[in-house]
Amino acid sequence: MNTIEADGLTKVYEGIAVVDDLNLRVSGEIYGLLGPNGSGKTTTVNMLTTLVHPTSGTASVCGYDVMRESAAVRRSMSYVPQDMAVDIRLTGWENVELFAKLYGIKDKAERRERIEYVLDIMNLTERAGDMTKKYSGGMRRRLELAQALVHQPNVLFLDEPTVGLDVTSRRSIWEYITKLRGTGMTIFVTTHQMDEAERYCDRVGIIKKGVLLNEGTPAELTSDLDDVIIIRTDSDLPRSLPDGVIPVKSEDGETVFSAKDGSGSLDPLLDAYRADGGKVFSSSVRGPTLEDVYMQAIGPGEEAPFDEDRFRNMMRRR
Repeated sequence: MNTIEADGLTKVYEGIAVVDDLNLRVSGEIYGLLGPNGSGKTTTVNMLTTLVHPTSGTASVCGYDVMRESAAVRRSMSYVPQDMAVDIRLTGWENVELFAKLYGIKDKAERRERIEYVLDIMNLTERAGDMTKKYSGGMRRRLELAQALVHQPNVLFLDEPTVGLDVTSRRSIWEYITKLRGTGMTIFVTTHQMDEAERYCDRVGIIKKGVLLNEGTPAELTSDLDDVIIIRTDSDLPRSLPDGVIPVKSEDGETVFSAKDGSGSLDPLLDAYRADGGKVFSSSVRGPTLEDVYMQAIGPGEEAPFDEDRFRNMMRRR
């Protein structure tokens, strides 16, 4: 039973609920937990992986209670954190072998077989004998996945699996993650990459200040939103907007509107600009995306400041 469950899961620090009455059920799928920095994503993962004790509520992984059966939980799952856990002083093989030993795979023949298997599925066999300081960021991330998979877990937790990687490496990592889902593994991902979550996650949840606001497939979450109209102009908003056209935001010469019928509303909106003597440089209409759902849910100004020191340190390790 490759299932993650939480019922009323809560964590309170200094009187503040950083995770508040969280209810989850994830099984045999890729589940993405989305939210701004400080929203409770990491605390949620830490409780589910037994690193932090809940204040109240219950949670289980593969049927094992995270409080009463923490050792069994750890045996049944793996956790790949955002910060790299690769030792650059070791070869790729030695890194995976270290994790195999830590996971208690004592038989040498079995250990070798498993190491060979995970290196192969991560396409690292030819570079297994190289020092990992020579690996690219994408290769090191694949090596981390190999380390996490060597004891054949049923559930995999991934914290920002593609942060800092180039487009090609990001796509490659997600291809491997998707293949793992195909084996029946349950994969729980935290990410800020909305396009990746929309493309690869079977379901997503949006969390803000410890509260799960929305949950569902990307298609379900976007189905109730209006179309988006984007206008590039150097003019102010028209004095009179067409019915059903609502301004959402305006910055850097770009104004975004929402409308039930984006295509049908575009020409009347352009006419409104012309009527006021405004100049439109370009215009476009698109359907709603998961990022639109996310921004509507968390509201403006909710993202925490970018942690430049942490980012630089992480990139040096990659």
